[in-house]
Amino acid sequence: MPINLKHFLLLLFICPLFAQVQQEVDAPSNIKSIVFVGPTEDQFPIAQIGEPIYLQFDDITASEQDYYYKIVHCNYDWAPSALLKSQYLNGVDNQRIIDYGNSYTTLQPYSNYRLTIPNDNVKLKVSGNYILEIYNNNYELQFSRRFVIYADLVKVGAIVKRSRDFNYLNEKQVVQFNINAGNFQLVNPKQEVKVAILQNHFWPTAIYDVPPQFTLGNELVYKYDRETSFFGGNEYLNFDTKDLRAPSSVISKIELTDLYNHYLFSDRYRYDRPYTYFPDINGNFEVRTLQGDDDSREADYTRVHFGLPYSELLALDDVYVFGKFNNYALSDENKMTYNADNGMMEAQILFKQGFYNYKYVIKREDGTVDLNTVSGNFHFTENNYTILVYYRNFGDLYDSVIGVGSANSRTISN
Repeated sequence: MPINLKHFLLLLFICPLFAQVQQEVDAPSNIKSIVFVGPTEDQFPIAQIGEPIYLQFDDITASEQDYYYKIVHCNYDWAPSALLKSQYLNGVDNQRIIDYGNSYTTLQPYSNYRLTIPNDNVKLKVSGNYILEIYNNNYELQFSRRFVIYADLVKVGAIVKRSRDFNYLNEKQVVQFNINAGNFQLVNPKQEVKVAILQNHFWPTAIYDVPPQFTLGNELVYKYDRETSFFGGNEYLNFDTKDLRAPSSVISKIELTDLYNHYLFSDRYRYDRPYTYFPDINGNFEVRTLQGDDDSREADYTRVHFGLPYSELLALDDVYVFGKFNNYALSDENKMTYNADNGMMEAQILFKQGFYNYKYVIKREDGTVDLNTVSGNFHFTENNYTILVYYRNFGDLYDSVIGVGSANSRTISN
């Protein structure tokens, strides 16, 4: 039955409201070591328009199959925006990744793929939230990653303070910040401006929809306590396999079978121990090898063996090794199993040579994830915080990003 113009316009208005939020899709088991960075080494690209972002990943089938990429522009809430491709892209996406090559001198063969945006085929025209999607030659989505492009139009100043909530004095950190609009005209900032606050670029715990507490001229002030607070967590554990044959301080032994096997010393629970500072990279990882000059294609893969003593704290719930190495996914590969012979929770995971951060998390029967039950929460913990400032004027079709701020809890104050 034909649709009249009135009904058609109504559908155009309603559909974006119910557009599906774009979650990051986890990669299949054959795709490993996804590195996605911008101008900085943080593995969440935040770049100004025109600055490059870099994607790299391995396919351990080593079959040199074709992969393609697509770019999706999203609103503040990560639902696809109403923009047409031609409105946010110069050029055409859905192109094949042409920079790839096989590994050499490695026990584990793999094909390594590299992509830079912008490139000769595509450039980004507007700021905002984006999703990069990778497809195989059957046009099946393999994985996707979020990134943010911004225009430097407003200045954001931020500090980290200790919580004033007596119940969380020693466990939480509070992000306080201000947005200085300068010459950028804000008519109705409570309606036009939105913010997102991230701890260590980890989206599941991001804080949204916090309005400015008050305004001072062209400055928006966010001096909340509870509304912008995060649990501090603890420093990540780490291991380094850049040298396949030399154990580091956390590696108890190395064995060579079909691949190298690195056995870590068993870890311990830290929630009931005094906080100890040791530098980490806030969950990230860095691929590197001493066995060659090209980290991307000469670094080998090793099986890393983890052990955590069983405790009643875990009950019968699932325990995972957790980190950016697989984009914090809770998959069968990084799930621990109980060894009745030694009373340990154990896991063995395939890692490309490098330096890795990790910790242990618990997935409860109701689906909730306890991020810090094993490691504990401490207000002293060093964390990076990022503030993204979004803007949508009346009549605009999308949410632009007009400023980015950052703070580190290393300088936390009362």
